[in-house]
Amino acid sequence: MKITGLKTFVVDGFRANYVFVKVTTDAGHHGVGEATLEGSELTVAQMMEEFARHLLGKSPFDVEHHVELLSRDWYWRTGAVHRSAIAGIEAALLDIKGKALGVPVYELLGGRHRDRVPCYANGWFSGAREPADFARKAEAALKLGFRALKWDPFGSAYLRMTRAERKRAVAIVRAVRDAVGPDVDLLIEGHGRLNVPTAIQAAHDLAEFDPYWFEEPTPPESIDAIADVRAHSPIRIATGERYYEPERFRELMDRNAVDFLQPDVCHVGGLIETKKIAALAHMRFLPVAPHNPMGPVGNAMTLHLAASIPNFEMLETMATDVPWRGEVAREDLVLVDGHMLIPDRPGLGIDIDEEACAKRPHRPYALRHYIGTLTEIRPAEAVPFYRIETTA
Repeated sequence: MKITGLKTFVVDGFRANYVFVKVTTDAGHHGVGEATLEGSELTVAQMMEEFARHLLGKSPFDVEHHVELLSRDWYWRTGAVHRSAIAGIEAALLDIKGKALGVPVYELLGGRHRDRVPCYANGWFSGAREPADFARKAEAALKLGFRALKWDPFGSAYLRMTRAERKRAVAIVRAVRDAVGPDVDLLIEGHGRLNVPTAIQAAHDLAEFDPYWFEEPTPPESIDAIADVRAHSPIRIATGERYYEPERFRELMDRNAVDFLQPDVCHVGGLIETKKIAALAHMRFLPVAPHNPMGPVGNAMTLHLAASIPNFEMLETMATDVPWRGEVAREDLVLVDGHMLIPDRPGLGIDIDEEACAKRPHRPYALRHYIGTLTEIRPAEAVPFYRIETTA
């Protein structure tokens, strides 16, 4: 079997643009991957297309060999664009191999530890402005079956917060806690935008609400900074979505800077690289909770990773997505009592529709964190993209 083609698709996803890749073979099998990289979607798509000159005519089964050469033979061998492009290609090759062998991708990663994963919802707060809005939307998220909710209560703050901004963040978290009760996990998102003293103060401000974790409280450039926050925080620290090399995760652990590691399979070089990071963490008995707010193929990639590692903690999933997600991707996801079932179909268990992708071309989006539109990450017509079932 030989690789005969590679094609990329950049598809409007409202929050960002999905970046898909499709690899075809002379045996009729094809595979899909995702390399969504917010703000650099066209760039990472171009990078994958440049990889075609290495891949065409080669066997799609030699997955790790291709990943190694795509690092070795590109002189600027790292960075978010390069490693995201590799991740998309690797997923497509694993998808082909799984389909050809008739097994799910998690079997190629060593087998399955679990058949479902607990989820926490992101994006449930879309459109919320005031504490009462967050409370009302949190109650709606619980009706979907979620028992863990993540969001950023810090408005448009950057590095520091005024006393009024701090009080507003506390009021928002209090409103949500009051609405959902004591048994729902609340995960506080920082989006890497507070300085060290402000992050420590925020952690103490919010500790009374018993958050599950405080995610990325400081900018990602300094591991010393996040280590300082963790040393003084009464809340456990999660981070990792903006690191894309296994070495950086080792540094996080060596510096005692993290409680939950959050690698993104779409950014760190793929599922196999993410599994290496998880193995490093498991040696220290640290849990892994992959970053996963991307598109449908990225979600499938993350589910197979979650099945295959022993120290998986919780799956990030968006509560809703654009209504055309079901047009551009053929997926069959089931949420049972807040747990997402892991597909057991050959390959990744998902495919894309080329014609539907073409109808939703790339659309540029500004970063919403600092311009007062942070919660506007879903259109008004957004819908769940999974079927909801219960065990009752």
